[in-house]
Amino acid sequence: MKQTPLLFRKFRQLLACVLVSAFILSGFSGCAPRQEKEVDFRIVTSFYPMYIIALNITDRIEKVEVSNMAGQQTGCLHDYQLQNKDMKNLETADAFLINGAGMESFLDKVLEQMPQLPVINASEGISLLCSDEAHKHEHEGHEHAEEDYNAHVWVSISNYIQQVETVTASLMELDPERAEQYRKNGDIYIEKLAALRDEMHQELDDLPNRDIVTFHEAFPYFAEEFNLHIAAVVNREPDSQPSAKELADAIRLIRETGVKAVFAEPQYSESAAQVISAESGATLYLLDPAATGEDDPDAYLNAMKNNLEILKEALS
Repeated sequence: MKQTPLLFRKFRQLLACVLVSAFILSGFSGCAPRQEKEVDFRIVTSFYPMYIIALNITDRIEKVEVSNMAGQQTGCLHDYQLQNKDMKNLETADAFLINGAGMESFLDKVLEQMPQLPVINASEGISLLCSDEAHKHEHEGHEHAEEDYNAHVWVSISNYIQQVETVTASLMELDPERAEQYRKNGDIYIEKLAALRDEMHQELDDLPNRDIVTFHEAFPYFAEEFNLHIAAVVNREPDSQPSAKELADAIRLIRETGVKAVFAEPQYSESAAQVISAESGATLYLLDPAATGEDDPDAYLNAMKNNLEILKEALS
């Protein structure tokens, strides 16, 4: 009877030692440093539409990293202010992918500090439209500076295809080791974009109404591609509210011309558009310039497919 407690105590001691050893081993295993993913080519994109291009062209390519400087929900880079973290991010970049056409007003500051940074200008070679403000001064004979042009070139699918081609060719040159992979992915994405463009033409080209009113100068390239007429742009500065005169002018124009659709953007407030819609009788819709969205390679395609359905309803 006296041996039983002793044996029981020894068993408990042995069990405790086993459990402690197991805990210590698991603890050391859990604290072991993780193997970091090796990256030897870094692409930094200026903002969302360029990020989506880079995601598609680099799809499933090992040791290539893509990061988006301005974030997924920033929208267009109007008055974007560079931050210290942006400059630090660019210090280790092998390529900086920008939209160009004046969108990145901070580019000179970047190149001042990093003159050797390879910059891929996706809009190179694209025929640019003058902004409405530049049109006002065109008769004076002044040469247009880059900021006088409308920078929203990606909203046209044809322009976006050309941007994909430019970015693909540039990455093939900067990173020849993976050139064939970039080319293959670029071709796949272009094929998807071209198929969607053809579908949109089939659905939109014969719609009876072509006049629209928009907020923000995001859609001239899109309108040009699909033969839409922008009767008025109510508010050219997306971060401000239109004046009472601008609202009144838009309402009067809609009443006089019979425009049936007013288009706001999901990135900005709809309050002014709601006022115009209520006062003019035109129906309010949301049209997406694909300037923000999810971390999804198909985001641009999905945004344009949604725009197609909205336009079919609005212009029928």
